[in-house]
Amino acid sequence: MAVAEESHFGRAAARLGMAQPPLSQRIQRLEKHLGVRLFERTSRQVTITEAGTLLLAEAREVLARSEALMATARRIRDGETGLLRAALPPDVSGETVAALLAHFSGTAAGLELELHELPTAQQLERMAAHELDVGLIHHPCDVSGLELGPVLRRELGVLLPRDAAAAGLDEVPLASLTGYDLILFPRAGAPAVYDDLLTTCARNGYTPPAVRHAQGTSFVRGLVLSARAVALSPRDAHGQGEGEGDQRPSHASGVVWRPLTGAPLALRHSVAWPGGRGDAAVAAFTEAATRALRGTAGASPDLPARPLHLRPASEYWL
Repeated sequence: MAVAEESHFGRAAARLGMAQPPLSQRIQRLEKHLGVRLFERTSRQVTITEAGTLLLAEAREVLARSEALMATARRIRDGETGLLRAALPPDVSGETVAALLAHFSGTAAGLELELHELPTAQQLERMAAHELDVGLIHHPCDVSGLELGPVLRRELGVLLPRDAAAAGLDEVPLASLTGYDLILFPRAGAPAVYDDLLTTCARNGYTPPAVRHAQGTSFVRGLVLSARAVALSPRDAHGQGEGEGDQRPSHASGVVWRPLTGAPLALRHSVAWPGGRGDAAVAAFTEAATRALRGTAGASPDLPARPLHLRPASEYWL
């Protein structure tokens, strides 16, 4: 292209930042490779042949596609385009998922988001196996080798039968749940979180006779209604109440949601990704998840008053 546009090997070489002999040699190799003569050369001028003229348009297209390929590769390298494999835990509400997707698509239009529903333990396993790029995890957990976004807190309340004595209270002390089984997510999904919740319940006077495992909203409500059990649940995990102005299950459903006295229990989240692999895509997901949790789930920053220390299997505020 340079030789055709300059009609002179010396000027073309100067434009390309190279010496003239190597340029002449490259043109000769190109002609041999293509099997056609591209230029007629005399001691005074260089003239493009008919074959060269026909191939010049193709050469421009090839060069444009090559430059576009390199630009796309740079965007993929910098996390500005491509596929982002991300995960959210099962307790995130539909409203939060929708808000996250809306925020993400608005700030990362060139990215394809492959979103999975996975508990923390599976997210950590997949990140370690390089099968997941980023995820919203529960704390405490083992965060060795990970980088974290802002830690957010979602306070837990209790889902209980509407005819339970504690259902008439504006706030429910944990001790008042004595005698009720407790419904929790399966321990394998987030072992440290599971143990932390049970320990906090015990410290506040509530040791359930049995722990039942469930995750789906309908299944949890069924157990609450029929099994003399209660469930720990964030406020945003259930629909609007009737005329109460807060997010409680309707009394017509047979269950009610109440906050716990003193807010002793909470879910703590942050976006996490493998160390050193943060890029524009991860930053966009982190921002979208943080905004969605704060906007739809009432999540608030959860900052430790003292430095954060790691234990071998868990992360705690110490």
